[in-house]
Amino acid sequence: MLDMRIRTFLTVCETMHYTRAAEQLCITQPAVTQHIRYLEEFYGCKLFQYQGRVLSLTKEGEKLREWARSLSYNSQKIQEALSCCSTGISLRVGATKTIGEYVAAPLVRAFLRRHPQAQFSFVIENTQSLLRALEEGELDFAWIEGFFNKEKYRHQLYAKEEFFGICAPGHHLAGKTVSVADLLSETVFVREPGSGTRAILEDLLGEQNYTLQSFSHLVQISDFSVTKTLVQDGLGISFVYAPVAKKELEEGSLARIDWEQGHVWREFNFVFLRDNLFVEEWKEWIQPG
Repeated sequence: MLDMRIRTFLTVCETMHYTRAAEQLCITQPAVTQHIRYLEEFYGCKLFQYQGRVLSLTKEGEKLREWARSLSYNSQKIQEALSCCSTGISLRVGATKTIGEYVAAPLVRAFLRRHPQAQFSFVIENTQSLLRALEEGELDFAWIEGFFNKEKYRHQLYAKEEFFGICAPGHHLAGKTVSVADLLSETVFVREPGSGTRAILEDLLGEQNYTLQSFSHLVQISDFSVTKTLVQDGLGISFVYAPVAKKELEEGSLARIDWEQGHVWREFNFVFLRDNLFVEEWKEWIQPG
């Protein structure tokens, strides 16, 4: 059972407002203040500070929030395990779009065949949304492409995948190896801010001192199927991980554009809260075979 004062602390972290925290917890504002003061006295440090009228966490408060989120998650899972032991496994998984739409199906299928009675949910979101859900205890783990803070989260490598450009077979860049400068006059289809695919592209551009705004025309689309259709129609180019375009490249309805600096590989990782006590129960998932 999670201590009520820790629960209060996490609610204040979420709302950054004592009154709103009190309303969510159905307690009084003085009680919220008392809980935070107790924690500050117990740990011997300030957890919150005001900058003008804006409440923010201190460095110590940020550290406690990270640990307290793990405590909250583990407390919740322990309760589920003890009170629902006869219902079998409960698992909530999140994945980024590349993984969720083009990689995950075999593992999901194998898991459900082994555990047909499992309470299972699978959501597809961008990287930042998944990490937020993980921190708020809404997911057991997230399956993420590309960047995340490895010092903040525990992680397990699943695979490394190649990242490259795609275009229509008749496009003048089809099958070529090009520099970033060669691409700047193109219409480019990109994912929304917060997505792993976009972050990888921004990183590659930054290495050459360019940004997304360096392209002559940028179109933001969050759906890979729509993007591939537009690219096939010759309306622009895009950049994807290999699994996204595997079928179309084999069929010849898309062509590949390679980077002048060489092949670019990035990791697909399973990501957990650092002090997650239940990882061993999912070994069959995160270490298939």
